[in-house]
Amino acid sequence: MGSYSPSAQRLVDQMVAAAAAAPARAFAFQGAPGANSDIAVRQYDADALPLPCYSFEDAIDAVQSGAALRAMIPIENSLHGRVADIHFLLPESGLHIVGEHFLPIRYGLMSRDLAPVTRAMSHVQALGQCRHWLRARGISPVNYIDTAGAAAVVADSDEAGLAAIAPPLAAELYGLTLHETGIEDADHNMTRFVVLAKEAIDPPRDGPVMTTLVFEVKNVPAALYKALGGFATNGVNMTKLESYQSGGSFAATEFYADIEGAPGDANIDRALAELAFHCNSVRLLGSYRQARKRG
Repeated sequence: MGSYSPSAQRLVDQMVAAAAAAPARAFAFQGAPGANSDIAVRQYDADALPLPCYSFEDAIDAVQSGAALRAMIPIENSLHGRVADIHFLLPESGLHIVGEHFLPIRYGLMSRDLAPVTRAMSHVQALGQCRHWLRARGISPVNYIDTAGAAAVVADSDEAGLAAIAPPLAAELYGLTLHETGIEDADHNMTRFVVLAKEAIDPPRDGPVMTTLVFEVKNVPAALYKALGGFATNGVNMTKLESYQSGGSFAATEFYADIEGAPGDANIDRALAELAFHCNSVRLLGSYRQARKRG
């Protein structure tokens, strides 16, 4: 576990104490108070007690240990793609996806005053989402583990020319001055989060349902083509498919996929059975209510 700067730590201590007193309401997230994940928690469940965690692993550990009932984890961004390492952390966590949330991402440049800025500190995802804006102004990006955490570092620093890129809420929490807001490179900047819990759910069927799974194809010709054939023949819409390597092996490829529907639907059951026949392994990460229509 890492450490927060003093300005962030004061808020973290208060939020950790509140969550410890009511763990059933605690909702873990990665980052400092004011981060996008914090905002996502508050939007998803107004009654939740957001629990700041220094890393994704810490947020997952909080659920595994019972310190929090759920965790809010960003999984992909519309501008910058998937969040690094999350495809490895989810299957290894033993937790289940029980919900999703989409958050429009808005960033501001903030510092202790309105003096010229030469360096901007933030999470690598945020820096990537604002890279054209930064380049046009000759501002050098500085990687940090969290957006709001970077704002707290700037609040505690006397370095000239140092600013943070973070949600505008962070400027309010840490007493910083906003130079400009809406600095992300596209108006459609959106991050998808998944909600993790120890127990899987049977999602309500009063609306569209999603299922997330990971699978490893056999190392034979046309393995992926054969594995995916069952989804096509059974009319199952696959909204996402990404490949990744794990375990240091280049012999077999693993895939992360989202499909519409859930086990118990006849077409889903047939498609998953055919998938399993052509794979070394198939693991369902969870079924949950669809938060936003695909397509």
